[in-house]
Amino acid sequence: MDFELKNLRPGDAVAHDEQALAMLLGRDDTGAAFRRQGKGGAALAALLDKARKSGDFGGRPGELLGAWGATGLDAPRLWLAGVGTAEPKDLRRAAVAAVQAAQRSGARTLTLCLARRPGAARLMSIVKGAAEAAYEYTTTKSAAALKKEEEDKPRSRLTRIVLAFEGADDEERKRAFARAVSVARGVELAREWANRPANHATPTMLADAARQLARRHKALKCEVLDAKAMERLGMGALLSVARGAHEPPRLVVLHYQGAAKGEAPVALVGKGITFDSGGISIKPAAGMEEMKYDMSGAASVLGVMQALAETAPAINVVGLMALSENMPGSKATHPGDVVTSMSGQTIEVINTDAEGRLVLCDALSYAARFSPRAVVDIATLTGACVIALGNVRSGLYSNDDALAAALLDAGEAALDAAWRMPLDDEYAEQIKSRFADLANTGGRPAGSVTAAKFLQRFVGEAPWAHLDIAGTAWKSGKSKGATGRPVGLLVHWLLAQADAAPAKKPAAARKAAAAAKTVKAAKALKAVKAAKPAAKTKKAAAKAKS
Repeated sequence: MDFELKNLRPGDAVAHDEQALAMLLGRDDTGAAFRRQGKGGAALAALLDKARKSGDFGGRPGELLGAWGATGLDAPRLWLAGVGTAEPKDLRRAAVAAVQAAQRSGARTLTLCLARRPGAARLMSIVKGAAEAAYEYTTTKSAAALKKEEEDKPRSRLTRIVLAFEGADDEERKRAFARAVSVARGVELAREWANRPANHATPTMLADAARQLARRHKALKCEVLDAKAMERLGMGALLSVARGAHEPPRLVVLHYQGAAKGEAPVALVGKGITFDSGGISIKPAAGMEEMKYDMSGAASVLGVMQALAETAPAINVVGLMALSENMPGSKATHPGDVVTSMSGQTIEVINTDAEGRLVLCDALSYAARFSPRAVVDIATLTGACVIALGNVRSGLYSNDDALAAALLDAGEAALDAAWRMPLDDEYAEQIKSRFADLANTGGRPAGSVTAAKFLQRFVGEAPWAHLDIAGTAWKSGKSKGATGRPVGLLVHWLLAQADAAPAKKPAAARKAAAAAKTVKAAKALKAVKAAKPAAKTKKAAAKAKS
């Protein structure tokens, strides 16, 4: 999807021959604001006042009123789209409604025109809503099937969305818009990979996608560890999950360097189970086809790294994707087996369907090699989190209050909300084992909490957060598919971290400044030395005169 920013007033926009135009209007917007504005201002004002007087349009969030061929309006397809009080969530809702209407109309280009200049948060919400509504999965559909869909039910695939408002050429808004588009593209990348079936998104394929991403962006570097490399590192927990699968596992490490080399990075660690059958502890057949999305944590890391490469914030980030299938093959790990993690801790595998924490624990240990300033892992980890929070908020666990608060704030700003859950030490009692250092599950009570307590054993004292996205990364039912969450939350958080960091001069500039300071100090010292004899001479002359 191509996005464009255009400096255009509503009164001028309606006089353009746009394919499709949606005027985003609030509850308090009246015709008076547009009457003297541009060529189409008077016609737009008359239309809006008439719609309000008749009760057909009140500006409520998501409300749409189509107006075809209205006098003085050149746009062939025009909607009045309600945004309520123009809160970010209402603007997002209006953008979704307008895009869906444009798709049904057959338009390829849609202009979303705002009555007022939006700030960064509102721009982000409009782009987010438009991109979400415009995305359509087609990767594994045949050309013939797509053509037939078009014939049976005409529906356009939008190729361009324009955001128009007065003052759009302002540098600050242009920067906010560019960031919003990059975040939307990152979300789309995560959705795309999580939607692909397991035979089109194997660990090897995802690793190749990471390599290709690094080739496209000079700011990224990629390294991929295979099973032999993991064996040398002692990653017995991750490898135990892959034992029953034909597809080999991979550990992908993506590096983004936007700050000085010496600055500690943030580490993102994503669970990437490209298909989860449950292993020997096999899942029920009903709904198992959805277990292709169990790699959404890894997909979100991929999406975040792309967004970082495009926005270029001054921060260092390392993104790890722990990739494997979980299958019940003849070599599969048995319930009751004891495996040794990279950290040296032994784990009793009570349930092979609690595999996500096994791949993550070794990836978390590997992340410690980079001495990160903070670690965030992302995983579709537990059904228990779905029961607790549904599909509205992701579960957030953290050993650091400041980190937790920053992530929660980022989630609210990105309309990608999370909720902090407890991490009391008493919950660790449930994952004690008689036969190993710890067990990989603590039973049904507080299942999401005990999973987080398990992961906490592998992060040491580093500021750490765990995002359980089992309920938010995927939608079931009629609108089945990946959501791309929590890419928005994570990118918002990382950009905020970069923006808040004190600006540092590049190395060359720092050296030049230091050299200049040295020269200045030398000149000052020389001046002091020269002044001393002169002062003595003056003093002696004064004495002789007296």
